[in-house]
Amino acid sequence: MTESPDRPRRFDLVVFDWDGTLFDSTALIVHSIQAACVDLGLPVPDDERASWVIGLSLRAAMAHAAPTITEAQLPAMIARYRFHYLARQHDLSLFPGVLDMLRALKQRQHWLAVATGKSRAGLDESLHAAALRGVFDGTRTADETRPKPDPQMLHELMRQFGADPERTLMIGDTTHDLQLAANAGTASLAVAYGAHAPSEFATHSPLAVAGSVGELAAWLDAHA
Repeated sequence: MTESPDRPRRFDLVVFDWDGTLFDSTALIVHSIQAACVDLGLPVPDDERASWVIGLSLRAAMAHAAPTITEAQLPAMIARYRFHYLARQHDLSLFPGVLDMLRALKQRQHWLAVATGKSRAGLDESLHAAALRGVFDGTRTADETRPKPDPQMLHELMRQFGADPERTLMIGDTTHDLQLAANAGTASLAVAYGAHAPSEFATHSPLAVAGSVGELAAWLDAHA
């Protein structure tokens, strides 16, 4: 890949989490988890507990959000979650400024990728709805590789593009994303407008914490 001699690129591969980082879906995910618990007569988690699981695989997320759930109930819980989420997913959108940020990164010839706890079908549907097909050079989902924070997602993406860990940056809104980066040996960057409270990020040592998409874009322009 080429780079500007006056602004050498620090990272060749920039990997984004999806929900809560690029896509404004945190509130709907929380609502869908809570509604699924109501449907099954399970204790309803508060917003903090429900939002903490964002980024995990669906099975792990449902098991944590509803700790009294049995293995036999998990398929029904997942089905009800999907029912509630799909009913309103077309009301969702990218955070303002995301498209401009991604275009600027593409102009600097970074490889762009997504590593998400969503399923392949779920991510493809979201990419289609957000008119982002073709923007990302690679994607990995929880149902086609090991879910976060296992490093396999990032390992596979780095192999795909021949990117070294020190030339790879993981960006996300949860500690699962930051731990994924640590486990894969890459740098990380956190955003404070998603699912997890910024106070949880310090022990994971992200390079910075961006309070908005605008702050994230400015950091990437100056440092990535």
